[in-house]
Amino acid sequence: MHDFHTHFIPVDVLNWIKENQKTVNARWANKEENKEPFLVINDKWGFELKNSFIDFEVFITQQEKVGVTHSMISPIPQLFLYDFPLEITTEISRVYNKALADLKKEIPEKISALGTVPLINPVKAAEILNEAISIGLKGAIIGPGLGHQMLSDPFFQPFFEEANRLKAILFIHPLLSDDPRLKNRMMPNLIGVPWETTVCATDLLLSGIIDKYPNIKILFAHGGGFLPYQMGRLDKGYQQWNLVSSNLQASPSEYLKRFWYDTVLWNQESIDLLVKTVGEDRVVAGSDYPFDLCVWPPKEISEKGAHTLLDYVVK
Repeated sequence: MHDFHTHFIPVDVLNWIKENQKTVNARWANKEENKEPFLVINDKWGFELKNSFIDFEVFITQQEKVGVTHSMISPIPQLFLYDFPLEITTEISRVYNKALADLKKEIPEKISALGTVPLINPVKAAEILNEAISIGLKGAIIGPGLGHQMLSDPFFQPFFEEANRLKAILFIHPLLSDDPRLKNRMMPNLIGVPWETTVCATDLLLSGIIDKYPNIKILFAHGGGFLPYQMGRLDKGYQQWNLVSSNLQASPSEYLKRFWYDTVLWNQESIDLLVKTVGEDRVVAGSDYPFDLCVWPPKEISEKGAHTLLDYVVK
């Protein structure tokens, strides 16, 4: 069984954060009893530094214990550092990518990895993506845009052109929503995270970007957010309005089948609907391990999606 949605922080990355603690405004906070310290970046993103995040032996042992034979590891979104100057974001990208590439070399049969890039500068992001793939990574994990700048914006063209040339996997993973209406009851996480995915996925689908860059393999976190559930509405809009159909060569429901989606949905009926909507060759097992809201163990599904996403059978 594969797990395409996992996160890990190598020791070199932790050391970099400690060395640049003041620059990135990092602090370690003891928030709750019987929990590890929380790493807080720039007073914005905080997460518990569990052993499974930072001890590779613990990470891989837990994966093996539940029957995962191959994990695709991604950097954690809280360390994208898009809010910082380009040189900082570039530096941590290179450190993170090399550290993950080194882990992959230790057990290549069990590990694939994605890198991180300084998305704030698409030309530099393209360069870092190229470097990442040259050292053995499969592509990159990126956020759903920058503030109000959607990924379909021409601003990101240099990055998408290079990703297309490299036939890279782009795993689109949101951070917490900063919608002011979602301040309470954990809503920035509960519905804000899949909402950000929904907005990004809908924008990319309707932009026709997948026709322009057909070699990029776009994987959406958390089952594509709310998008698969609302395809009837998009198809109706496609029939009704030129503003919806002008960039497309087929209905939105057909384009939906050209992306990939993980199974981080916590509900078998939701997974069944997703598979029925997009096809089993477009759905891959994922867990979001080791975050608190992970699906653990990941749901075992057909390996067809794993094979199409990776282009070969991982043995």
